This record gives sequence, C-alpha cells and structure tokens, in this order.
Amino acid sequence: MRIIAAAFTVAALALTASIPAQAQSMTFDNVIALTKAGLGDEAIIAKIRSELAAFELSADQMIALKKQGVSSAVIAAMINPSTGGAPAMSMDSPDWRIPHPSGVYSLSEGVSRMSRIDPTVSSQAKTGGIIGYALTGGISSMSVKVSIANESARLVTGGSTNFFMFFDESNDQTGSSVMGSGANAAATSPSEFTLVKLTRKKGRREARVGSINIGGSKVGIMDKDRLSYTSEMLRPGVYRIDIPTLSSGEYAFVFPLSGGGTGGALTAKLFDFSVR
Repeated sequence: MRIIAAAFTVAALALTASIPAQAQSMTFDNVIALTKAGLGDEAIIAKIRSELAAFELSADQMIALKKQGVSSAVIAAMINPSTGGAPAMSMDSPDWRIPHPSGVYSLSEGVSRMSRIDPTVSSQAKTGGIIGYALTGGISSMSVKVSIANESARLVTGGSTNFFMFFDESNDQTGSSVMGSGANAAATSPSEFTLVKLTRKKGRREARVGSINIGGSKVGIMDKDRLSYTSEMLRPGVYRIDIPTLSSGEYAFVFPLSGGGTGGALTAKLFDFSVR
C-alpha cells in the first residue's frame, strides 16, 4: 500500500511539474478545483478551450486525474482543446461562454444554474379611463393596456438577480427562435426590449402600451413606465443585463411584434418574472 500511495504522489507531482506556469493560466490544480466545486464539464471544457490550454498527459497522469474526480471529457479536452467542436448547448449552465438556446435567462445570487424565461405572447388589449375621456371631451387621456394571464409569473427571482440575453448570433441558430416574431425579423440586441413593472389585477397582469386624447394617440410603452437598465456584450450575440435592485412585484421584458393591434403596439412578446 505504501508503494502504491508513493507512486500516486509521484505521478501527481510529475503532472504539476510538467505544466509550465508561464505557458498557460490553466493548471492541474485549477482543473481539479473546478471539478470539486461542481462547476460541470461544459464550463471547465469551455475554459480550457478558450485558452487553448493543452496539457501533455501521460497515462499515469490521466489515471491520477480520474482518481481526483475529473471526467473523461475534461481529460480529453486537456489533451487536445482544439478538437471536439463547440461545447454542447445547455439550457441552464451558469457560464455564458457555453452556447444556450436563444432567449432571456436569469441567474439569481447563490444559484448555480440559469433559468430560461419562457415568453408569453399577448394580442389582447383593453382600455382604461374611458369615462374621464368622454366627460372631458378627450382632454383626459384614455389608456390602452396589454394583459397577460395569471397574477404572478412562473419564474420567481430575487432583487439582485442577473439577467442574460442570448440571441441567434451567439450559436448560429436557425429556424424557430423565441427571440423571433413569426414572419417578422427577430430581435438582435437588448435595445429592442423595454423593461416594465406590470400591474397586478385579478387573474391577470397589465402593462400600458398606448394612450389616446384629443391631441392624438401614442403607441408603445410610455416613457414614464420604462425601467432603466444597461447591457454589456460579453461575446457576439450574448449580453449581460444590469438592472438596479428591483422591489417586490411583477416585471417583464417586452418585445413589440409588428402586424397586430394599433400600429403593432398591442401585440407583444413578454418575458415575465416575479421578484420576491
């Protein structure tokens, strides 16, 4: 047993020594630490490939890595990071370097997986303030609101949640896309979305998308209803959305669709979420 233990120690030391520190930032210890942290093969492989960190591994060194819990896929990527094509697409990897199907994702603090926000398409609208509009001869505005079913979104997040948008460009996706709009052009950047706080009503939630008065009509999300956010492109087609801390309530990223309602404003795709 002492001989076996000594052999394993020598193999591990030889592995560490065979990796020139100045040649690459990824090391033997990095790979083991990422593995034991439970980061997942996709993220570790993406990191190795992003740095083209090739390791010269002997058979004994490969066995030593396997005993430390490193998977065969990661070991293969360590030997030749340039092969194998792009990492498999993931629906929940917390690493934005991993390809994700296009869509809007949330990553709450302390959670190790992204959650994709399924969009809701609304083509129904209702009006409000009709009595005031009528009594004042159109001086008071009549509002136009789009509504979506249910009083609360299925996805519940915290106020310090990070959001990411993956567009078709990020993974050469073709065909149907949640960022698309049927026969219309698909969204290509966060600037095409508007963040709003939804008003909770019995059995539904609403967002104001227009107003009408004697002076004319306005379509789209009203300026005072817009919530500010900034975006940063992490790589082509992938953006991190930075939002100030949100209070408890119902929210949605709204992407207007053309071809419906008043000037297209009443048909929209809403990526809705709750903050608790």
